[in-house]
Order: sequence, then structure tokens, then C-alpha cells
Amino acid sequence: MLKNIKKFLPTYLVSVAVPLLVGILSALITKGNMDIYKEIATPPLAPPSWLFPVAWTVLYILMGISYAMVYMKRESDYNTFVKATVIYAISLVFNFFWSILFFNARAFLFSFVWLLALLMFIVLTIINYKKIDKVAAYLQIPYALWVAFAGYLNFGIWILNR
Repeated sequence: MLKNIKKFLPTYLVSVAVPLLVGILSALITKGNMDIYKEIATPPLAPPSWLFPVAWTVLYILMGISYAMVYMKRESDYNTFVKATVIYAISLVFNFFWSILFFNARAFLFSFVWLLALLMFIVLTIINYKKIDKVAAYLQIPYALWVAFAGYLNFGIWILNR
């Protein structure tokens, strides 16, 4: 048992660290501008600002665990694994830049469209992960739901602050 943990632990650690680092770097770049959330009009159901880093941390961990599960089964369908990895990597790029577009550039409409593209990449990730590991795919669903909710907030903010 301990031997198996030692064997797979590095894969899980790296897989979780990657999305966490994406989130941390993006947050560091936007840190000085996140206060606008308190200054702008927000739609109904908008959560308090403290909830966002908590939710994103959980989601990044789930994303990493999910990817590790797929990575460990990569030999079962290598072509799908490569496709899923590329799509997942693109989603991380979109994830990284969304907060910069929203908070730093205050490009609310453009960041909403960007978020829709991110959601599309998340759905494609889920579809491809499901071909390799269903549980890994299901671990991405909270991410998709949160991004869909973020889309509602983003669109509402654009409407209310034009």
C-alpha cells in the first residue's frame, strides 16, 4: 500500500500544483484590482468576495486530481489522452487570463465571451476525460458549474455597469 502511494504521489502532487500555480499567478497579477468587485453593481446571488479564493482553491485541487487520474490511465487510449491534455492546457490558459481581463482590463463583455470559451473547453475536457476515466470526468463538473455561475455573474456585472 505504502509503495503504491509513493509511486503515484508525485503524479498527484504535480497535477494539483499546476492549476494551483495558474490560479496563484493570475491572482498575483490581479491582486491590486480585485477590489472593484466591492465597488461595482453585482447581480442577485453574487457571493461575498471571500468565497472566490476558497472555491477556486477547491476547484483547482479537483482539476489536478482529475488530471492525475487521466494521466495514470493514459495508455488505455493515448490519442484521447493527448487530445484531453491539450484541451485541458488550453482551458488553463483561458482560466489564467480571465481574471486579468475582468479585473485589470475591466473588459466585462469581452471577459464574458472569454468565459464562454473557457466553459466550452471545460466541457470538451469532460467529454474526453470520460473516455478514459469517468470519475475524472465527474470531478470536472463542479468546475464547469462554477464557471457557468461565474458567467452569470460576469454578464450581470456587464449589464449593471455599462
